[in-house]
Amino acid sequence: MLFGITAQGLETIHHNGNDKMILKRLEEVIKQYQIDTIAIGMPYMLDGGSSKRVEVTKQFIHKLNCKFNHIKVVEIDERLTTVAAHKTMNFLEVDKHKKKDIVDTLSAVYILEMYMNKKEK
Repeated sequence: MLFGITAQGLETIHHNGNDKMILKRLEEVIKQYQIDTIAIGMPYMLDGGSSKRVEVTKQFIHKLNCKFNHIKVVEIDERLTTVAAHKTMNFLEVDKHKKKDIVDTLSAVYILEMYMNKKEK
């Protein structure tokens, strides 16, 4: 069943190593869009193993759960989403200077689409 819902990138929040900045901006976005679920990409290695980035992401998820305890946080395996984003941009002939600004947003859209597809089943 289709509901006419699409995944769209809103913005990339640049944090410069400061999670408080991210949490503050997320709080604004959550209120503005009445978000009830956050899908967050887990950066597993290709073989499925964990890396330091996975541990950092899990620590951030803990912060999300503490600050936004009324919101569901789901982990989505994000392996190859960046590769898919680059393939899409190459197909669309996106200027190579603009790719850097777009890749995170497009990867996030793919992560959200994976969550939405998983939820539909």
